[in-house]
Amino acid sequence: MDISLIKELIIILPILFFSVILHECGHGIVANKCGDPTARMLGRITLNPIPHIDLFGTIILPLILVITRSPIMLGWAKPVPVNPFNLRHPKRDMIWVSIGGVGVNILLAFLGIIALLILIRLPNPLFQTPAIAVVVQFFEYLIQINVILATFNLIPIPPLDGSRIVMGLLPMQYAEKYAKLEPFGIIIVIGLLWLHVFDPIFWLVSSLISLIFRVFS
Repeated sequence: MDISLIKELIIILPILFFSVILHECGHGIVANKCGDPTARMLGRITLNPIPHIDLFGTIILPLILVITRSPIMLGWAKPVPVNPFNLRHPKRDMIWVSIGGVGVNILLAFLGIIALLILIRLPNPLFQTPAIAVVVQFFEYLIQINVILATFNLIPIPPLDGSRIVMGLLPMQYAEKYAKLEPFGIIIVIGLLWLHVFDPIFWLVSSLISLIFRVFS
């Protein structure tokens, strides 16, 4: 196997793996704060990866994307259970629960940017060492993966988080009709990914990240 591919597998997969797990923990934490302890009681607000693993979304799809050298990295963990009837304000609180997962990815990307900006200000002899190069690459992937995960999850196609936000904003009669798309949502999303419909969005996000680095470096 290609050495560079092995290196990418070692760096990228753990980042993606724990980023999607933390995303789901974010949902569970916000749900718990809003009155629904379901995820907490079922042990889903945890960094233990086993309860979160979705065979296809957490393992198979990321492996395929890395091995095929896909320009984007996507994946998902098993969704944390949320009972909207336990929420104090179900319609409004579901919006916050949805934002909770995306917010975790944005926070991780933000922390990665801060770390990278600190690293690129190291003296040249130290910055150019192989160990620092690996650390820099780690944070670059951390930023890219989490920004793409946040962007992807905000797409308003059920069951992605963006659709939950839209449902929370729509009148109930329209939200119920919109929710009926959910059984077909993953098929629609995979089809749109296969057709490269989202590529311009991911390209724009990557370009903005590169611009930020150029401005502050």
